[in-house]
Amino acid sequence: MAHILIDGYNLIGIAHADLEKARNDIIRSLAEYSSIKEHDITIVFDGWKNGLKDQTRSRTGRVTVIFTRLGDTADMVIRKMLASAEKPWIVVSSDREVYDFAAKKDFAAVTSDEFDNRLFRALRSGNADPVPDMDPDEDGSDPPARSGGNPNMLSKRQKKKLQALKKL
Repeated sequence: MAHILIDGYNLIGIAHADLEKARNDIIRSLAEYSSIKEHDITIVFDGWKNGLKDQTRSRTGRVTVIFTRLGDTADMVIRKMLASAEKPWIVVSSDREVYDFAAKKDFAAVTSDEFDNRLFRALRSGNADPVPDMDPDEDGSDPPARSGGNPNMLSKRQKKKLQALKKL
């Protein structure tokens, strides 16, 4: 079991004709995914432009849905959660600032595309069997250059990411 923290709009994007339907669809997909994989998932959506005065939180199965309060972004809430976290989160975001903050705090971080790929594959297969191992940079990007050590070894960050991807 893993604890997954997701930047909501980063995962679904905002270019949808019906944003509420897109949110509900991803929440439904995550609930199904969490029942297959037995992961606890928290997804955070921005409410900074047209949110409520207070942050809202609801639960669907093993999925906790958070809408930030008016004036706050999902990035802010995620960073705050990670700063005081006691859980070993796997953070899903393609936002470089969130991704780097998670890695700096020693949490595994994967991009939204990498997670979306795992989500789709798990929902398509409908079971918790592990998917074949993939490279830690399955999104096609080259790993960052290393400044020292053995160039044939993965960095600590890359190892943590690969372990997280295997759990997903």
